[in-house]
Amino acid sequence: MAWRRSVAKYGEDDRAAGAAGPRLARQATASLAGLLAERGMTRKDLADCMGVSPGRVSQILSGGENLTLHSLAAVADALDARVEITFHDTPARREPATAEPALTEPAEPAPLHPAAPSSRR
Repeated sequence: MAWRRSVAKYGEDDRAAGAAGPRLARQATASLAGLLAERGMTRKDLADCMGVSPGRVSQILSGGENLTLHSLAAVADALDARVEITFHDTPARREPATAEPALTEPAEPAPLHPAAPSSRR
């Protein structure tokens, strides 16, 4: 696969980006499998709608290939569905909200001497 060769060619920094492709493909195929299940369709039904072999549909649904926008669009067209691609911030990349620390009094005053027992019981 071309993206795997590029990971080897460009080194460690691109490994995270290289791992994102298969993860995105799994998300897409899981979503597609869910849609087929909701409609009560089989892989053969999808193949018939697309005018391709059931083996081709298996390739798409297995995530074993590098899915293209073209193949996703062909599936969506055959199912009279739409593909939505949305980019979101990941929690790790969001800047934490900065808030002023709350000023509160301790529930019990600290003893003056750490070894002295507290007079409160």
